[in-house]
Amino acid sequence: MIALQDIRLAAGRLRGQVLDTPCVESRTLSQITGSQIFLKFENLQFTASFKERGACNKLVQLAEGGTRGVIAMSAGNHAQGVAYHAQRLGLRAVIVMPRFTPGVKVERTRSFAAEVVLHGDTLEEARSHALALAEREQLVFVHPYDDEAIAIGQGTVGLEMLQAQPDLDTLIVSVGGGGLIAGVATAAKALKPGIEVIGVQTLRFPSMYNAIKHQDLPLGSSSIAEGIAVSRPGRIPQEMIARHVDDIVLVDEGDIEQAIVMLLEIEKTLVEGAGAAPLAALLKNPERWRGRKVGLILSGGNIDPMLLAAIIHRGMVRAGRLARLRVSARDVPGSLARITAIVSEAGANIDEVHHQRAFTLLAAQNVEVELVVQTRGRPHIQLVLDALHAGGFAAEEQ
Repeated sequence: MIALQDIRLAAGRLRGQVLDTPCVESRTLSQITGSQIFLKFENLQFTASFKERGACNKLVQLAEGGTRGVIAMSAGNHAQGVAYHAQRLGLRAVIVMPRFTPGVKVERTRSFAAEVVLHGDTLEEARSHALALAEREQLVFVHPYDDEAIAIGQGTVGLEMLQAQPDLDTLIVSVGGGGLIAGVATAAKALKPGIEVIGVQTLRFPSMYNAIKHQDLPLGSSSIAEGIAVSRPGRIPQEMIARHVDDIVLVDEGDIEQAIVMLLEIEKTLVEGAGAAPLAALLKNPERWRGRKVGLILSGGNIDPMLLAAIIHRGMVRAGRLARLRVSARDVPGSLARITAIVSEAGANIDEVHHQRAFTLLAAQNVEVELVVQTRGRPHIQLVLDALHAGGFAAEEQ
Protein backbone atom coordinates (compact mmCIF):
# COMPACT_ATOMS: atom_id res chain seq x y z
CA MET A 1 0.00 0.00 0.00
CA ILE A 2 1.28 3.44 -0.90
CA ALA A 3 1.55 6.36 1.51
CA LEU A 4 1.43 10.14 1.36
CA GLN A 5 5.22 10.31 1.51
CA ASP A 6 5.46 8.23 -1.68
CA ILE A 7 3.23 10.72 -3.46
CA ARG A 8 5.22 13.67 -2.15
CA LEU A 9 8.42 12.09 -3.44
CA ALA A 10 6.74 11.56 -6.82
CA ALA A 11 5.69 15.23 -6.88
CA GLY A 12 9.34 16.19 -6.50
CA ARG A 13 10.28 13.72 -9.24
CA LEU A 14 7.69 15.20 -11.60
CA ARG A 15 8.47 18.85 -10.90
CA GLY A 16 9.33 20.55 -14.17
CA GLN A 17 8.34 17.48 -16.21
CA VAL A 18 4.54 17.74 -16.00
CA LEU A 19 2.28 20.73 -15.42
CA ASP A 20 0.88 21.75 -12.06
CA THR A 21 -2.45 22.38 -13.75
CA PRO A 22 -4.94 25.04 -12.60
CA CYS A 23 -7.55 24.17 -9.98
CA VAL A 24 -10.05 27.02 -10.06
CA GLU A 25 -13.69 27.69 -9.32
CA SER A 26 -16.32 27.58 -12.04
CA ARG A 27 -18.75 30.25 -10.94
CA THR A 28 -21.31 29.33 -13.60
CA LEU A 29 -21.30 25.60 -12.81
CA SER A 30 -21.50 26.49 -9.12
CA GLN A 31 -24.65 28.53 -9.78
CA ILE A 32 -26.19 25.76 -11.86
CA THR A 33 -25.52 22.94 -9.38
CA GLY A 34 -25.84 24.74 -6.03
CA SER A 35 -22.36 23.56 -5.04
CA GLN A 36 -19.07 25.43 -5.13
CA ILE A 37 -17.34 23.69 -8.03
CA PHE A 38 -13.57 23.65 -8.54
CA LEU A 39 -12.15 22.18 -11.74
CA LYS A 40 -8.72 20.56 -12.03
CA PHE A 41 -7.70 21.04 -15.66
CA GLU A 42 -5.64 17.91 -16.34
CA ASN A 43 -6.73 18.21 -19.98
CA LEU A 44 -4.11 20.99 -20.19
CA GLN A 45 -1.20 18.59 -19.78
CA PHE A 46 1.04 18.40 -22.86
CA THR A 47 -0.52 15.07 -23.88
CA ALA A 48 -3.93 16.35 -22.67
CA SER A 49 -4.27 13.80 -19.87
CA PHE A 50 -3.33 13.09 -16.24
CA LYS A 51 -1.81 9.82 -17.47
CA GLU A 52 1.48 11.64 -17.98
CA ARG A 53 1.99 11.74 -14.23
CA GLY A 54 2.02 8.00 -13.60
CA ALA A 55 3.95 7.30 -16.77
CA CYS A 56 6.63 9.86 -15.94
CA ASN A 57 6.96 8.66 -12.36
CA LYS A 58 7.40 5.06 -13.52
CA LEU A 59 9.73 5.77 -16.44
CA VAL A 60 12.07 8.09 -14.55
CA GLN A 61 12.72 5.30 -12.04
CA LEU A 62 13.14 2.70 -14.80
CA ALA A 63 15.61 4.93 -16.66
CA GLU A 64 17.60 5.46 -13.47
CA GLY A 65 17.71 1.66 -13.08
CA GLY A 66 19.20 1.13 -16.55
CA THR A 67 16.08 0.04 -18.47
CA ARG A 68 16.45 0.55 -22.25
CA GLY A 69 12.93 -0.06 -23.50
CA VAL A 70 9.30 -0.22 -22.37
CA ILE A 71 6.00 -1.49 -23.72
CA ALA A 72 2.44 -0.52 -22.81
CA MET A 73 -1.11 -1.33 -23.81
CA SER A 74 -3.58 1.52 -23.89
CA ALA A 75 -6.61 2.98 -25.66
CA GLY A 76 -4.75 6.26 -25.95
CA ASN A 77 -3.94 8.49 -22.99
CA HIS A 78 -1.57 6.12 -21.17
CA ALA A 79 -0.01 5.40 -24.56
CA GLN A 80 0.71 9.07 -25.15
CA GLY A 81 2.06 9.56 -21.65
CA VAL A 82 4.44 6.60 -21.96
CA ALA A 83 5.49 7.53 -25.50
CA TYR A 84 6.15 11.18 -24.67
CA HIS A 85 8.20 10.59 -21.53
CA ALA A 86 10.04 7.63 -23.07
CA GLN A 87 11.10 9.93 -25.90
CA ARG A 88 12.24 12.57 -23.38
CA LEU A 89 14.22 10.00 -21.41
CA GLY A 90 15.75 8.26 -24.44
CA LEU A 91 13.87 4.97 -23.99
CA ARG A 92 12.45 2.78 -26.73
CA ALA A 93 8.65 2.66 -26.49
CA VAL A 94 6.30 0.11 -28.05
CA ILE A 95 2.59 0.77 -27.61
CA VAL A 96 -0.11 -1.85 -28.27
CA MET A 97 -3.52 -0.28 -28.90
CA PRO A 98 -6.90 -1.89 -29.64
CA ARG A 99 -8.10 -1.46 -33.21
CA PHE A 100 -11.07 0.72 -32.11
CA THR A 101 -8.77 3.41 -30.65
CA PRO A 102 -9.67 6.90 -32.03
CA GLY A 103 -7.35 7.93 -34.82
CA VAL A 104 -6.39 11.18 -33.10
CA LYS A 105 -4.87 9.18 -30.22
CA VAL A 106 -3.04 6.77 -32.52
CA GLU A 107 -1.44 9.55 -34.55
CA ARG A 108 -0.56 11.56 -31.47
CA THR A 109 1.18 8.52 -29.97
CA ARG A 110 3.16 7.95 -33.15
CA SER A 111 4.22 11.61 -33.11
CA PHE A 112 6.31 10.83 -30.01
CA ALA A 113 8.38 8.31 -31.99
CA ALA A 114 6.68 5.32 -30.39
CA GLU A 115 6.22 2.06 -32.29
CA VAL A 116 2.43 1.61 -32.41
CA VAL A 117 0.95 -1.88 -32.81
CA LEU A 118 -2.82 -2.09 -33.40
CA HIS A 119 -4.06 -5.44 -32.10
CA GLY A 120 -7.36 -6.85 -30.84
CA ASP A 121 -10.78 -5.34 -30.27
CA THR A 122 -10.49 -4.97 -26.49
CA LEU A 123 -7.96 -3.78 -23.94
CA GLU A 124 -7.59 -7.37 -22.71
CA GLU A 125 -6.61 -8.60 -26.17
CA ALA A 126 -4.14 -5.72 -26.50
CA ARG A 127 -2.76 -6.51 -23.05
CA SER A 128 -2.13 -10.18 -23.88
CA HIS A 129 -0.30 -9.22 -27.06
CA ALA A 130 1.77 -6.59 -25.22
CA LEU A 131 2.86 -9.11 -22.59
CA ALA A 132 3.93 -11.54 -25.31
CA LEU A 133 5.93 -8.81 -27.07
CA ALA A 134 7.50 -7.72 -23.77
CA GLU A 135 8.85 -11.21 -23.18
CA ARG A 136 10.00 -11.67 -26.76
CA GLU A 137 11.78 -8.31 -27.09
CA GLN A 138 12.98 -7.88 -23.49
CA LEU A 139 10.88 -4.79 -22.78
CA VAL A 140 9.52 -3.68 -19.40
CA PHE A 141 5.71 -3.76 -19.36
CA VAL A 142 4.22 -0.50 -18.02
CA HIS A 143 0.66 -1.18 -16.91
CA PRO A 144 -1.79 1.73 -17.25
CA TYR A 145 -3.19 1.37 -13.73
CA ASP A 146 -2.30 -1.86 -11.92
CA ASP A 147 1.10 -0.62 -10.74
CA GLU A 148 2.02 1.18 -7.53
CA ALA A 149 4.39 3.62 -9.25
CA ILE A 150 1.63 4.59 -11.67
CA ALA A 151 -0.94 5.14 -8.89
CA ILE A 152 1.62 7.14 -6.90
CA GLY A 153 2.21 9.42 -9.88
CA GLN A 154 -1.52 9.93 -10.40
CA GLY A 155 -1.88 10.75 -6.71
CA THR A 156 -0.01 14.02 -7.27
CA VAL A 157 -3.27 15.36 -8.77
CA GLY A 158 -4.93 15.13 -5.34
CA LEU A 159 -1.89 16.65 -3.66
CA GLU A 160 -2.04 19.68 -5.95
CA MET A 161 -5.81 20.10 -5.57
CA LEU A 162 -5.66 20.32 -1.78
CA GLN A 163 -2.64 22.59 -1.90
CA ALA A 164 -4.54 24.95 -4.22
CA GLN A 165 -7.94 24.60 -2.48
CA PRO A 166 -7.52 23.32 1.10
CA ASP A 167 -11.23 23.82 1.85
CA LEU A 168 -12.45 21.17 -0.59
CA ASP A 169 -14.69 18.68 1.17
CA THR A 170 -15.52 16.40 -1.80
CA LEU A 171 -13.55 15.04 -4.75
CA ILE A 172 -15.31 13.37 -7.69
CA VAL A 173 -13.03 11.26 -9.87
CA SER A 174 -13.62 9.10 -12.94
CA VAL A 175 -12.73 5.41 -12.56
CA GLY A 176 -11.52 2.98 -15.19
CA GLY A 177 -8.85 0.62 -13.95
CA GLY A 178 -8.64 2.71 -10.78
CA GLY A 179 -5.11 4.15 -10.79
CA LEU A 180 -6.18 7.82 -10.67
CA ILE A 181 -8.73 7.58 -7.88
CA ALA A 182 -6.52 5.20 -5.87
CA GLY A 183 -3.65 7.69 -5.83
CA VAL A 184 -5.87 10.75 -5.38
CA ALA A 185 -7.87 9.18 -2.54
CA THR A 186 -4.68 8.09 -0.75
CA ALA A 187 -3.28 11.63 -0.86
CA ALA A 188 -6.58 13.31 -0.01
CA LYS A 189 -7.46 11.11 2.97
CA ALA A 190 -3.95 11.50 4.40
CA LEU A 191 -4.09 15.29 4.11
CA LYS A 192 -7.74 15.67 5.11
CA PRO A 193 -9.30 12.52 6.64
CA GLY A 194 -12.85 13.91 6.55
CA ILE A 195 -12.89 14.59 2.82
CA GLU A 196 -15.34 12.56 0.72
CA VAL A 197 -13.95 10.84 -2.36
CA ILE A 198 -16.45 9.63 -4.95
CA GLY A 199 -15.69 7.51 -8.00
CA VAL A 200 -17.65 7.62 -11.26
CA GLN A 201 -18.05 4.83 -13.79
CA THR A 202 -20.28 4.41 -16.82
CA LEU A 203 -23.31 2.14 -16.76
CA ARG A 204 -21.75 0.30 -19.68
CA PHE A 205 -18.50 -0.50 -17.85
CA PRO A 206 -19.20 -0.78 -14.09
CA SER A 207 -16.25 -3.11 -13.42
CA MET A 208 -14.88 -1.39 -10.29
CA TYR A 209 -18.42 -0.69 -9.08
CA ASN A 210 -19.15 -4.42 -9.30
CA ALA A 211 -15.91 -5.34 -7.53
CA ILE A 212 -16.32 -2.88 -4.64
CA LYS A 213 -20.09 -3.26 -4.17
CA HIS A 214 -20.16 -7.01 -4.90
CA GLN A 215 -22.62 -6.55 -7.75
CA ASP A 216 -22.86 -8.28 -11.10
CA LEU A 217 -24.04 -5.58 -13.51
CA PRO A 218 -23.39 -6.52 -17.16
CA LEU A 219 -20.57 -4.95 -19.16
CA GLY A 220 -21.21 -3.31 -22.52
CA SER A 221 -19.14 -3.38 -25.68
CA SER A 222 -18.36 0.34 -26.11
CA SER A 223 -18.74 3.71 -24.43
CA ILE A 224 -18.33 7.37 -25.27
CA ALA A 225 -15.92 7.37 -22.31
CA GLU A 226 -13.48 4.88 -23.81
CA GLY A 227 -10.74 6.03 -21.42
CA ILE A 228 -12.60 4.36 -18.53
CA ALA A 229 -14.16 1.51 -20.52
CA VAL A 230 -12.21 -1.12 -18.58
CA SER A 231 -13.60 -4.63 -18.18
CA ARG A 232 -11.16 -5.77 -15.48
CA PRO A 233 -10.32 -3.44 -12.54
CA GLY A 234 -6.76 -3.24 -11.26
CA ARG A 235 -5.96 -5.44 -8.27
CA ILE A 236 -3.66 -2.88 -6.64
CA PRO A 237 -6.05 0.08 -7.11
CA GLN A 238 -9.01 -2.00 -5.94
CA GLU A 239 -7.41 -2.56 -2.54
CA MET A 240 -6.73 1.17 -2.17
CA ILE A 241 -10.22 2.12 -3.36
CA ALA A 242 -11.84 -0.25 -0.87
CA ARG A 243 -9.87 1.47 1.90
CA HIS A 244 -10.11 5.14 0.91
CA VAL A 245 -13.03 5.77 -1.50
CA ASP A 246 -16.43 6.55 0.02
CA ASP A 247 -18.67 5.58 -2.90
CA ILE A 248 -18.80 4.81 -6.61
CA VAL A 249 -21.71 6.10 -8.71
CA LEU A 250 -22.79 5.32 -12.26
CA VAL A 251 -23.68 7.63 -15.14
CA ASP A 252 -25.07 6.87 -18.58
CA GLU A 253 -23.93 7.96 -22.00
CA GLY A 254 -26.38 10.87 -22.23
CA ASP A 255 -25.17 12.27 -18.89
CA ILE A 256 -21.60 12.32 -20.20
CA GLU A 257 -22.57 13.92 -23.51
CA GLN A 258 -24.37 16.71 -21.64
CA ALA A 259 -21.33 17.32 -19.45
CA ILE A 260 -18.97 17.51 -22.45
CA VAL A 261 -21.16 20.13 -24.11
CA MET A 262 -21.55 22.16 -20.89
CA LEU A 263 -17.80 22.26 -20.28
CA LEU A 264 -17.24 23.34 -23.88
CA GLU A 265 -19.89 26.07 -23.71
CA ILE A 266 -19.36 27.33 -20.17
CA GLU A 267 -15.66 26.80 -19.50
CA LYS A 268 -14.49 26.88 -23.13
CA THR A 269 -12.54 23.71 -22.39
CA LEU A 270 -12.52 20.45 -24.34
CA VAL A 271 -12.76 17.18 -22.41
CA GLU A 272 -13.20 13.59 -23.51
CA GLY A 273 -15.89 11.32 -22.14
CA ALA A 274 -13.85 10.07 -19.17
CA GLY A 275 -12.91 13.64 -18.27
CA ALA A 276 -16.55 14.74 -18.26
CA ALA A 277 -17.79 11.84 -16.10
CA PRO A 278 -17.33 13.66 -12.74
CA LEU A 279 -19.46 16.61 -13.89
CA ALA A 280 -21.99 14.15 -15.32
CA ALA A 281 -22.32 12.55 -11.86
CA LEU A 282 -22.80 15.94 -10.21
CA LEU A 283 -25.43 17.04 -12.72
CA LYS A 284 -27.27 13.75 -12.39
CA ASN A 285 -27.71 14.13 -8.62
CA PRO A 286 -26.96 17.76 -7.60
CA GLU A 287 -28.90 17.50 -4.33
CA ARG A 288 -26.36 15.05 -2.95
CA TRP A 289 -23.60 17.67 -2.92
CA ARG A 290 -25.59 20.90 -2.68
CA GLY A 291 -23.78 23.51 -0.58
CA ARG A 292 -20.48 21.63 -0.58
CA LYS A 293 -17.07 22.54 -2.02
CA VAL A 294 -16.52 19.96 -4.73
CA GLY A 295 -13.38 19.27 -6.78
CA LEU A 296 -13.82 17.69 -10.21
CA ILE A 297 -10.87 16.28 -12.14
CA LEU A 298 -11.11 16.95 -15.88
CA SER A 299 -8.85 14.00 -16.53
CA GLY A 300 -8.32 14.25 -20.28
CA GLY A 301 -9.11 16.13 -23.46
CA ASN A 302 -8.35 13.66 -26.25
CA ILE A 303 -11.56 13.18 -28.19
CA ASP A 304 -12.11 12.23 -31.81
CA PRO A 305 -13.27 15.31 -33.79
CA MET A 306 -16.07 13.41 -35.55
CA LEU A 307 -17.37 12.11 -32.23
CA LEU A 308 -17.21 15.63 -30.79
CA ALA A 309 -19.21 16.99 -33.73
CA ALA A 310 -21.89 14.36 -33.16
CA ILE A 311 -22.02 15.14 -29.43
CA ILE A 312 -22.39 18.87 -30.07
CA HIS A 313 -25.29 18.29 -32.48
CA ARG A 314 -27.01 15.90 -30.06
CA GLY A 315 -26.51 18.42 -27.28
CA MET A 316 -28.15 21.11 -29.40
CA VAL A 317 -31.13 18.81 -29.93
CA ARG A 318 -31.47 18.15 -26.18
CA ALA A 319 -31.28 21.88 -25.47
CA GLY A 320 -33.93 22.65 -28.09
CA ARG A 321 -31.49 24.63 -30.21
CA LEU A 322 -31.75 22.21 -33.10
CA ALA A 323 -35.19 20.84 -33.97
CA ARG A 324 -36.78 18.67 -36.64
CA LEU A 325 -40.21 19.85 -37.77
CA ARG A 326 -42.73 18.05 -39.98
CA VAL A 327 -45.00 20.30 -42.02
CA SER A 328 -47.89 19.15 -44.23
CA ALA A 329 -48.73 21.27 -47.27
CA ARG A 330 -50.50 21.23 -50.63
CA ASP A 331 -48.09 20.05 -53.34
CA VAL A 332 -48.39 23.20 -55.43
CA PRO A 333 -45.91 25.87 -56.53
CA GLY A 334 -45.16 28.37 -53.79
CA SER A 335 -45.94 26.16 -50.77
CA LEU A 336 -42.31 25.59 -49.85
CA ALA A 337 -41.53 29.30 -50.31
CA ARG A 338 -44.35 30.22 -47.90
CA ILE A 339 -43.12 27.68 -45.31
CA THR A 340 -39.51 28.89 -45.43
CA ALA A 341 -40.63 32.52 -45.29
CA ILE A 342 -42.68 31.86 -42.14
CA VAL A 343 -39.78 30.04 -40.47
CA SER A 344 -37.44 32.89 -41.40
CA GLU A 345 -39.80 35.56 -40.08
CA ALA A 346 -40.07 33.61 -36.80
CA GLY A 347 -36.28 33.96 -36.40
CA ALA A 348 -35.24 30.34 -37.01
CA ASN A 349 -32.50 29.25 -39.40
CA ILE A 350 -33.09 26.28 -41.73
CA ASP A 351 -30.31 23.65 -41.80
CA GLU A 352 -31.98 20.99 -43.95
CA VAL A 353 -35.14 20.56 -46.08
CA HIS A 354 -36.57 17.22 -47.25
CA HIS A 355 -39.66 16.74 -49.45
CA GLN A 356 -41.51 13.46 -48.92
CA ARG A 357 -44.14 12.50 -51.48
CA ALA A 358 -44.02 8.70 -51.62
CA PHE A 359 -43.40 7.57 -48.04
CA THR A 360 -46.31 9.34 -46.36
CA LEU A 361 -49.93 8.67 -45.43
CA LEU A 362 -51.03 12.11 -46.61
CA ALA A 363 -53.39 12.52 -49.56
CA ALA A 364 -51.69 12.24 -52.95
CA GLN A 365 -52.05 15.97 -53.64
CA ASN A 366 -50.21 16.82 -50.41
CA VAL A 367 -46.53 16.78 -49.54
CA GLU A 368 -44.72 16.32 -46.26
CA VAL A 369 -41.84 18.75 -45.69
CA GLU A 370 -39.28 17.93 -43.05
CA LEU A 371 -37.22 20.85 -41.75
CA VAL A 372 -34.18 20.81 -39.49
CA VAL A 373 -33.99 24.28 -37.95
CA GLN A 374 -31.68 26.14 -35.57
CA THR A 375 -33.57 27.86 -32.76
CA ARG A 376 -32.93 29.69 -29.50
CA GLY A 377 -34.46 26.96 -27.33
CA ARG A 378 -37.74 25.14 -26.70
CA PRO A 379 -39.93 28.26 -26.33
CA HIS A 380 -38.64 29.40 -29.71
CA ILE A 381 -39.53 26.03 -31.28
CA GLN A 382 -43.11 26.51 -30.12
CA LEU A 383 -43.12 30.05 -31.51
CA VAL A 384 -42.09 28.69 -34.94
CA LEU A 385 -44.82 26.01 -34.80
CA ASP A 386 -47.42 28.60 -33.81
CA ALA A 387 -46.38 30.77 -36.76
CA LEU A 388 -46.74 27.82 -39.16
CA HIS A 389 -50.17 26.99 -37.72
CA ALA A 390 -51.23 30.63 -38.13
CA GLY A 391 -50.10 30.42 -41.77
CA GLY A 392 -52.48 27.51 -42.37
CA PHE A 393 -50.01 24.63 -42.19
CA ALA A 394 -50.23 21.50 -40.05
CA ALA A 395 -46.87 21.29 -38.27
CA GLU A 396 -45.34 19.34 -35.40
CA GLU A 397 -41.96 18.66 -33.83
CA GLN A 398 -40.60 15.20 -34.46
